[in-house]
Amino acid sequence: MAQRRSVAMAIDLQWPYKRHHEVFAGAHRYAQEQGGWKFILDEYPELTLESNQSKAAYDGIIGRATPRLAAAAQTAGVPLVNVWHNSPVTEAPLIVPDFKAAGMMAAEHLLARGFEHFGFLGRRRERGPRKQLSGFREALGKAGFSCPSLMVSASYPNNDANWRKFTAKLDEWMDKWSGPTGLNTSYDLLARHVACACDRRGLNVPQDVALVGTHNETVICNHPEPSLTSIDLGYERVGYQAAELLDEIMGGSAAPREPILIPPGELIPRRSSDSLAVEDEMVASALRFISEHSHEPIRVGHVAEHLHVARRTLERRFSKRLGRSIAAEIARLRVERAKRKLVETKAPIKSIAHEFGFAGSLQMAVVFKRIEGVTPSIYRRQRRKNR
Repeated sequence: MAQRRSVAMAIDLQWPYKRHHEVFAGAHRYAQEQGGWKFILDEYPELTLESNQSKAAYDGIIGRATPRLAAAAQTAGVPLVNVWHNSPVTEAPLIVPDFKAAGMMAAEHLLARGFEHFGFLGRRRERGPRKQLSGFREALGKAGFSCPSLMVSASYPNNDANWRKFTAKLDEWMDKWSGPTGLNTSYDLLARHVACACDRRGLNVPQDVALVGTHNETVICNHPEPSLTSIDLGYERVGYQAAELLDEIMGGSAAPREPILIPPGELIPRRSSDSLAVEDEMVASALRFISEHSHEPIRVGHVAEHLHVARRTLERRFSKRLGRSIAAEIARLRVERAKRKLVETKAPIKSIAHEFGFAGSLQMAVVFKRIEGVTPSIYRRQRRKNR
């Protein structure tokens, strides 16, 4: 019988970082599937290796590689797979999300909503946000737009002095914005801070400022309103493929020299980008009403009645500005919100249909398939398979 492989995981789970937990979960899932791994959580495997130099304590290690850990692993001859983007270690194989692709995904989402002014808020001295900004700017540049950015210190919440400095910089930056702005942030918490700043300034999210965060930290994204659109970077797949790569290296395969980039999972649309940027005040007011009431059984006539305008006039201006009908916009919003519920919950499709203003599950299925190309049940099954 083959001897079980002993694999250490060094990922620092004491803080509630979704990215750490998902990397751990993905690696553990792979270990369970193999059935021959002894999977050990060890925050400092370098200590174990240094005290057992005559015989390696582990067959392999997955973790956030520090120089000390890399040196100890190399001395002991133990394969190491690095999952820390900001790691100073260069000699160990690295598996991380493709942040540049995430930035491009955010840009495409905001461009599709008609925005012409953009911004990026991230934490400086971090490789991921810098690459994300690069992808965001590249996609916007191809469409003929530029993107100012604000990169802040990661220590901004550490004390009151840093917090005051952060809010002052944010206010100064926001003073320079002109027109409806589409903003991508490298962390959901930064997007939440911007949403609060918008509230203080009397700016409407998403009509005046549309927000797309990153990491899909659901507690931060869903509370309070407005809920935040965010990009799920797919860290569980990072963990799974890190374990798969380690298995190959432990089996004798050569370690890759270049980083392995995992495509981001998906953009989860929520309230913070549920709008289109338009200068026509009548159309903007219609969009605002639709966004706030699309979960109700509203029709085109309800929108015109709320604005005190003739239905035909509103429909003509709406179609001219957006290239789609009011009914199509109501359907689009309902489907966008239903998509989120399908992926994030196990709620029955019938209850989701009623929650988001559809007459029933049959109508939702027809509208959903027309827009997404698949039925709600197939969409749910496909997205859950990829999570």
